Amino acid sequence: MIFDILSLIPGSRKKTESGWYSFDAVCCHHKGHRRDDRRRGGIIFENETNWTYHCFNCGFSSNFILGKSITAKTRDLLGWLGIDTSQINRWSLESLKKKDLIEHTLKKRYKLKTSFKELPVPENFVPLDENDARHKHYIDYITSRGLTAKDYPFLVSPDDEGRANNRVIIPYTFNNKYVGNISRYLDGRFPKYIKEQPSGFVFGYDLQKKDYEVCLVFEGIFDAIPLNGCALLHDDISDEQAEILRSLNRRIVIIPDQDKTGLKIIDKALDFGFAVALPNWGDNIKDANDAVLKYGRIPTLLSILQCATHNKVKLELQRKSIVKRL
Repeated sequence: MIFDILSLIPGSRKKTESGWYSFDAVCCHHKGHRRDDRRRGGIIFENETNWTYHCFNCGFSSNFILGKSITAKTRDLLGWLGIDTSQINRWSLESLKKKDLIEHTLKKRYKLKTSFKELPVPENFVPLDENDARHKHYIDYITSRGLTAKDYPFLVSPDDEGRANNRVIIPYTFNNKYVGNISRYLDGRFPKYIKEQPSGFVFGYDLQKKDYEVCLVFEGIFDAIPLNGCALLHDDISDEQAEILRSLNRRIVIIPDQDKTGLKIIDKALDFGFAVALPNWGDNIKDANDAVLKYGRIPTLLSILQCATHNKVKLELQRKSIVKRL
């Protein structure tokens, strides 16, 4: 442990049944509120070193993750606790020195055991081509989702008969091997999607680069593709999918669809130790693809990263706010 945050807290503290250490918050008067004397400050530990601070009065929050530099908000918190800047800088440097050790430990702990059977790509599947006039309605659909033919190796089957010639095919790959697909039909009939996929599959595994520090995980494919993320392809996380995500050895952030069905995944994500992000995208924005269409890719990405958290209380408040809007 770089420093013991609890030993820096003045006055008495109490541990609640939910695991929070409660005490008089030290942030309120610095944020323009009255001093707290009702133990509305709280700290909860994710493990022996990582913790989150939250004030249930003024709403200030911060956290510490071993292997990362100390954030601006946590610097404020430590400063309010009487720690001088030079000491904070030393702790921040010590934390960063642990980064390689932590990454090595994660890689050693999470070695991918899952594999999927490679399949032949059907001969009637051809690459989506912007220059082929027969592909115009496929291109129009991809464009309506804020994408281009260059964003992913989409396939189509224009020579098929019936519904099959009116679909965009998203191939599934794992370790760069074709293992299945999902078809999005464009004729307005149900089902809209038909998929051929192995159990426990995570879409987008091959989109993840070695230098990525975070993996964003969505429910749907069209949420994942524009943000180079992964997709669970349903509103739950299986043990097999959790294993695949952990094998990436980076921070995992789950972004649920903002509807009653999608929000059920939050508790499961936290149980697996993953962070969750519920950005305030406003009314009528149900998922990340809607947000990309309204705000653009970079603003959507930033909104996700800025609100990702392990804080159950904060997420529950956000969930209730979303449900009220539905």
